[in-house]
Amino acid sequence: MTPPRFDILGIGNAIVDILAEVEEGFLGAQSMIKGSMELIDAGRTDALYALMPPAVQTSGGSVANTAAVAGQMGARAAFIGVVAGDEFGAIFRHDIRGSGVHHPTPPSTGGDPTARCLILVTPDGQRTMNTFLGVSSSLAPHHLDHALIADSAISYLEGFLFYVPDSAAASRRAAEIAHAAGRRVAISLSDFLCVERNLNAFQTMVRDHVDILFANEKELAALTGLEDFEEAADVVRGQVEIAALTRGEHGSVIFRGEERFDVAPVQAKVVDTTGAGDAYAAGFMTALTAGRDLPTCGRWASRAAAETISRMGARPPGDLSYLRG
Repeated sequence: MTPPRFDILGIGNAIVDILAEVEEGFLGAQSMIKGSMELIDAGRTDALYALMPPAVQTSGGSVANTAAVAGQMGARAAFIGVVAGDEFGAIFRHDIRGSGVHHPTPPSTGGDPTARCLILVTPDGQRTMNTFLGVSSSLAPHHLDHALIADSAISYLEGFLFYVPDSAAASRRAAEIAHAAGRRVAISLSDFLCVERNLNAFQTMVRDHVDILFANEKELAALTGLEDFEEAADVVRGQVEIAALTRGEHGSVIFRGEERFDVAPVQAKVVDTTGAGDAYAAGFMTALTAGRDLPTCGRWASRAAAETISRMGARPPGDLSYLRG
């Protein structure tokens, strides 16, 4: 098989994040479920933005974050995702390319604006997300670059795509193209509410199309219907080649067949948990595509996650190659 040009190809929503620190009462007043992600329309986006305190603006999107952090760690990363030809789209393209990520998707002309995610961070560092998908929701099979997928060691998909039928179809088609080329497919379950609301699609995707699964405990429980972590892990370890399951302050557990590796967390002062799982996946796949063993993959992943939660925003700035090793 021809060596791939890219290590990691992310396929997902291209979003600009707007982050603000709020007290717990703000979430209650807005009837929000702490730690979740809700889709909102343009009107709700404008209304909520008007209520938010001063905010930090940065490029985001779950899989885009992973591609960016992986690129900063030294992986050869690429990303497929749609932005508009507007101010936010220009910000997104500038930021992801500045992270060393190949982003060939041309901007959309006319129609919806670039997606935005209003992220509310409470004093405990937990993030609650309100996402206006905008033009990112137009991602469909025709946006896929078949040659790029076939030339990437891992195609990495985000669960949030399953909210939109065309985007879910793009995920399945990307997996088919990758497997036909002898490459791997990875997915992040993204959010427990997303899994609950699209359960059959997720179960089919994981069972039939996924080699590497990333999930936290809530997402895993939603997928399997089992609250006990060990029981739920046993279900998915029989369906995928590798399952990397995060457990917050308890670290993570990696399964491959009968193998199990418990990975200790890297201690960090929690400022903002936005992007922790994205960074974990970046570190893991950067190590995996560099030929490292699974315990090392877990250590690189934990370092990347710890670096991310120690500051505001989902993408630590600058060269992150020091997280390797």
